[in-house]
Amino acid sequence: MFKFLQQKVNDTISVSEEEFDYAKTLFLPKKLRKRRFILEEGEPCIYTTFVEKGLLRSYTIDEKGNEHILQFALEGWWSGDLYSFLTGEPSEYNIEALEDSELLLITKESWDQLLREVPAFERYFRILIQNNLIATQRRLMGTFSTTAEERYQKMLKEFPDVIQRVPLHMIASYLGVTRETLSRIRSQIASGS
Repeated sequence: MFKFLQQKVNDTISVSEEEFDYAKTLFLPKKLRKRRFILEEGEPCIYTTFVEKGLLRSYTIDEKGNEHILQFALEGWWSGDLYSFLTGEPSEYNIEALEDSELLLITKESWDQLLREVPAFERYFRILIQNNLIATQRRLMGTFSTTAEERYQKMLKEFPDVIQRVPLHMIASYLGVTRETLSRIRSQIASGS
């Protein structure tokens, strides 16, 4: 079950077999069925989660009942509420399985232990966090400076698996548009206009 995690770690940093074997002892494998939650709003985020198989979504619901999707996490991606995970404060997010999923969970205590005992993992997580910050800033700026069609085209190009595996109303939520707007964009793209 740790094969994909090992591949992703080794794509970013170098760790020995012994170091990775130690890391494996700190993770909790979990199978999560479709429509089940790994985190619900108001609870502290006690795990950061690696997706070995399946698909998760992180979202919040506003006071009008509208969902706002922050992230989709496919195989090889991490998911969690970093602020809540690091501080123990209640999370503002829900994290739900969109497909039956196989996950690797690590608690804050185990995460800290991993960073102490295998310093290469500190570098690994620093790289992940800085890449996430850059992606978040670019997505935020894209929301301000690009059209909905441009955002959808970018998503088609960068995340074709998500488009194939996620219902359209969730794609619309992620892009910050209505379902009707997304349908209109898709029709325009299909007709070539």
